[in-house]
Amino acid sequence: MAGATACGSDAPGTRSHAEELSAASMGELAALAAAEPAAAEADEAAVTPSPSTSAEKQKFAKTRFVANAGLAAGATYQWIVKPYRAGKFKKGAKGRTFALIKAGLAGAFAYNRLKAAADNAKGDPLLSKAMGPLTAGIESLKGLGSKLRKGQAGDADIDAFDKVINGVKDAGKSAGAPVTDQVPSTSQLGG
Repeated sequence: MAGATACGSDAPGTRSHAEELSAASMGELAALAAAEPAAAEADEAAVTPSPSTSAEKQKFAKTRFVANAGLAAGATYQWIVKPYRAGKFKKGAKGRTFALIKAGLAGAFAYNRLKAAADNAKGDPLLSKAMGPLTAGIESLKGLGSKLRKGQAGDADIDAFDKVINGVKDAGKSAGAPVTDQVPSTSQLGG
């Protein structure tokens, strides 16, 4: 870090003490601003607890899997399957536009949480084995959020979401990590 000189003169052609201090302060501020994101990441990494044994890693993997899969299942049922079966996506239905927007957000959210759940499953051998066959099904849901939002989804698309969610629930149950629906808030869908 730069410092200011203790003695200075205000003679013409020389910098005053205040100017040197100001230049030094500006340099320090620039260095701090550049270092701040790295320091924040280091602080977060330092505070994040990490499991020390493989049993703890597996437990955390199952816990995260259950949370992510539960959110995906809740969003799918609440904002895709249930409104679809109630006819909210049909042309002329009251509240159709809002229902389609929420379904599109829920579709993207559910896809994201299912991908996270599949990643979490890799931390537990039993879950990993149970989730293996479902990865292609999860990938097939990638564009359905957009399709839902545009009102272009049909029975087959809704059934695909339902089938994948039920497959993930069954995989969790068989691996000792039962999944229950957890309905995310509307702000979680958009966040």
